[in-house]
Amino acid sequence: MNLANDLNEFLTDRLDKLSGQISLPSSLVVSGRLVRMVGMTLEVVGTFAPVGSRCQVQSSQGAPIEAEVVGFHDDRLFLMPIGDTQGLSPNAKVTPILGGVKVKIGSAMLGRIVDGSGQPLDTKGPIETDTEVLLSGRRINPLKRAPIEKPLDVGIRAINGLLTLGRGQRVGLMAGTGVGKSVLLGMMTRYTDADVVVVGLVGERGREVNDFVRNNLGEEGLKRAVVVATPADDPPLMRLHGAMLATAIAEHFRDSGLHVLLLMDSLTRFAQAQREIALAVGEPPASKGYPPSVFSKLPQLVERAGNGQVGAGSITAIYTVLAEGDDQTDPVVDSARGVLDGHIVLSRSIADSGRYPAIDIEASISRVMVDVASASQLADARKFKQLYSTYQQNQDLINVGAYRKGSDANIDRAVAKYPVLNQFLSQNISESFDVAKSVEQLSKALSE
Repeated sequence: MNLANDLNEFLTDRLDKLSGQISLPSSLVVSGRLVRMVGMTLEVVGTFAPVGSRCQVQSSQGAPIEAEVVGFHDDRLFLMPIGDTQGLSPNAKVTPILGGVKVKIGSAMLGRIVDGSGQPLDTKGPIETDTEVLLSGRRINPLKRAPIEKPLDVGIRAINGLLTLGRGQRVGLMAGTGVGKSVLLGMMTRYTDADVVVVGLVGERGREVNDFVRNNLGEEGLKRAVVVATPADDPPLMRLHGAMLATAIAEHFRDSGLHVLLLMDSLTRFAQAQREIALAVGEPPASKGYPPSVFSKLPQLVERAGNGQVGAGSITAIYTVLAEGDDQTDPVVDSARGVLDGHIVLSRSIADSGRYPAIDIEASISRVMVDVASASQLADARKFKQLYSTYQQNQDLINVGAYRKGSDANIDRAVAKYPVLNQFLSQNISESFDVAKSVEQLSKALSE
């Protein structure tokens, strides 16, 4: 008991100083035992460890299983396994791992495909890395971040012309299933000007990993990219770590002075993984089944992206957000809209009409466009949206022949311009338009 009391006093004294990342003296490490397993939650007694630290659980099949402390109650710890739980048995030995949760990253990861723990999934052998960082990252004083001042070329005409993005911006790509999020994300991957591309495939179908690498990145694109893949059949904690690892890798290259494009597919699967963990440890649901911790985790993740300090590099982050049932008021969609610097909404009705990319210009916005676009482009973008919106608002009257030409000059102009506007918003998957070309064609579309 004296040893347990000493450990408890040590943790209490050091917890606030080390922000949850505690390195325990080996003399104070006490092993516990597994007393209960419900679903993916392990209950352990007889040992102490802070939330966020890791433990090794001895398996009857030999190799120990790594698990992370996600909660506690009285003298019990709640752990969530990172890998497969096959072989666990009652009273299995549980030993805390010294030190915080850290990952090894470095330039050797370029061109590689790894899992949520940084281990290679490809057949290119081990990855030799020399830098160790905290998986949770580190905060940057918001007053020390460099401002967003330069436009980012994503190769998509509608975005470059009407929703211009800035280098260091965080954007949400919002849509329901099967509307073209992954295709648009792939186009951005190929056409965006960046030194390094970091792709986080979180909770998606395993088939998409190989498809994304072969069809969207290609051999040349993979040379400047790192892919972190945690498919849907991975444990929720591994999916959570996949998003955090992809962000940590992007932070490493940003701090090296490089301009990084971070693509995460999807932010919704990240939220769902946190929901699984929170509900498993007894946190009550708050909004449509999502516990409050989900909505605190989202800003903690996305705030790590963006520009670094003045003189450093940048992370331009694009997160796909799945609107379940095409509901734009879904809790995750609504929360993401509030913490990101803009959102691009894809419409199912537009996709059904055969126009790709199916960007809903009226529902989309870039909050930094006013800082990175010229006054003439901003004026043209406003005129375009006004004409397009006027046509959409009166489309039913126009289609049934209830509107008579000459009744309203604005509607007449919108009807005359609509084919040109619709053509501007359309783009083949193999086409690329830089910012200058997009702005030129926007001006031309309004002057014709």
